[in-house]
Amino acid sequence: MSGLPSLRAVLLMIAVVVAVSVIAAGVALTARKDLFAADPPPARQTPAARKTQTQTTNLDKIVPKAEPVKDFGQGGPAVTSTPPKILAIARAEVPKQARFKLSALKNVQKLTVVDAGSVRVSGTGLNLLAVNPADFRAWTPKAVADQPAVWNALARGELVAETATVRRYGMILGAEYQVDNGPRLRVAASAALGLAGIDGLVSADLGKALGLAPGVAVLLHGKAAIGEKGVRGLLGKGAQVVTLGARPRKQQPRQTARPQQQVNVGRPNSYLDLYKASATHCPGLSWTVLAAIGQVESGHGRNNGPSSAGALGPMQFMPATWKHYGVDGDGDGKADIWSPYDAVPAAAKYLCANGAGRGGEKLRKSIWFYNHSWDYVNKVMGIAEAYARAYA
Repeated sequence: MSGLPSLRAVLLMIAVVVAVSVIAAGVALTARKDLFAADPPPARQTPAARKTQTQTTNLDKIVPKAEPVKDFGQGGPAVTSTPPKILAIARAEVPKQARFKLSALKNVQKLTVVDAGSVRVSGTGLNLLAVNPADFRAWTPKAVADQPAVWNALARGELVAETATVRRYGMILGAEYQVDNGPRLRVAASAALGLAGIDGLVSADLGKALGLAPGVAVLLHGKAAIGEKGVRGLLGKGAQVVTLGARPRKQQPRQTARPQQQVNVGRPNSYLDLYKASATHCPGLSWTVLAAIGQVESGHGRNNGPSSAGALGPMQFMPATWKHYGVDGDGDGKADIWSPYDAVPAAAKYLCANGAGRGGEKLRKSIWFYNHSWDYVNKVMGIAEAYARAYA
C-alpha cells in the first residue's frame, strides 16, 4: 500500500525521540536482529544448587479431577462501528486548536487523537497505538468491536496485535515477548484492525509506561471521502497521512480451529500414569518434563486458574493457544481445557511441535516456548531431574 513505508518511518522517528528521552533517564535500548531470538540461557545450576528449590510430589497418589467447563460468553454490548477514513501521524502532539479545525474539515464526522510510537522487541520495531478501550472500540471494524476478549485484554494491560503482524513474525497468542530493556508484553489476541502501518494496540496507561509519544496519531471518520491535503495542511510539515478503506474492507473469514485430535490416553488413575501415557505421543519426550510443567503451572491440578493473564486448566493454556493444540485425550468427544485428560496430552503436543522430542537444546527451547523465561526452563528441568531420580 502506498504511503505505508513513510508512515512506519515517522513512527520509528517518534520512537527515536522517545528513546533519546529514555536514554537521558539512564536506560539505553539495545538493538537486536531477530524478533524472537531468546536471550542466551543463564548458566545452568548445579544439581546441588537446584536441590534446594526442587520439591517432588508423589504423583501416583494424586488423582486427576476435571473441572467443569466455564462459558465466558460471546458478543457484547452493541457498538456502532465507525472505522477511520484517515490515519495521520504528526511530528508532535496535535494541539487543541488544530483538532477543532480538523473536525471542521469537509465530510469529517468524528475525530480522535491517541498516543503512538514504536517499541523494539529484540531489535525489531512494532508500531503501536495506545488507546482507551471503551472509547476506541467504535473505531475498529465491527467484527473486532464485537469481541469482548479484545477489549478485556487491553484493559488488563496486554497487547492486541494486528493479524498480519502475528503472521509476519510467527507470534504465538498467549506468549509473552520482552520489550528491549522494558516490560514483557503478552500477546493476548490478534485482530484485523484495518490500520495501515500499525502493528497493534495497547491501553493508554501501558502506552505511557512504554513511553509512546502523546497525542500524535489522528483518526478521522466520515461517510464520504476526506481530503488528505487539508489534513496535512493542519498537521504541519512532516505529517504523514494515509487514506484507509477506499472500499469497504472485506473481512477475511475467521480461521476455524483445527479439528481437535484424539490421542487416546484414556482416564488414568493418577497423574503419574497420565504423564507417562501422554509423553508416548511425543517420541523422545520424557514424562518427567510434563510432570515438572504440571507441578509449576498448577501443582498437578490444585490451582487451575484462571490466572491473572487468563490462562486456564491444569496445564495453564491460553484459550487462543488451546484452539490450535487442544486434544480430546479421553475419547469423550470434546477437548476440555479444564480436564487433565485433555490438557496434559495437549501440552505434550505443544512441546513436540516445538522440537521437544529431539532433546538437548531443542527440548530446552520447547520449554521456553511454553513460558518465555530461561529461569522457567531451568526450574522445569530441575524438577524433571528430581522426578527422574524419585521414580527411577
